[in-house]
Amino acid sequence: VQLVESGGGSVQAGGSLRLSCAASGFAFDDADMGWYRQALGGKCELVSILAVDGYTYFSDSVKGRFTISRDNAKNTLYLQMNSLKSEDTALYYCATRVGHWGQGTQVTVS
Repeated sequence: VQLVESGGGSVQAGGSLRLSCAASGFAFDDADMGWYRQALGGKCELVSILAVDGYTYFSDSVKGRFTISRDNAKNTLYLQMNSLKSEDTALYYCATRVGHWGQGTQVTVS
């Protein structure tokens, strides 16, 4: 199993970024997927979930600003982040429901 996040970077407050998570080594179209984040010195926080049945979850802190989607043909999970705030600064990870994690991609909002 491999999960590789990309798309992070530095952006000004109010800006947007789209994170991608390329998955391989498992049946991506049968997997519930999620995005997590961890700020420096902070605890790991669940940001969003996209289940196979279409169920979505967003934390209160990102609701209305972030959207989650997937392209099963490309085995890729996305997180569209709009209206970014400084408190969104963190290392963002994608993960499967059964506990596989990527290496993370850094998002810095100034």
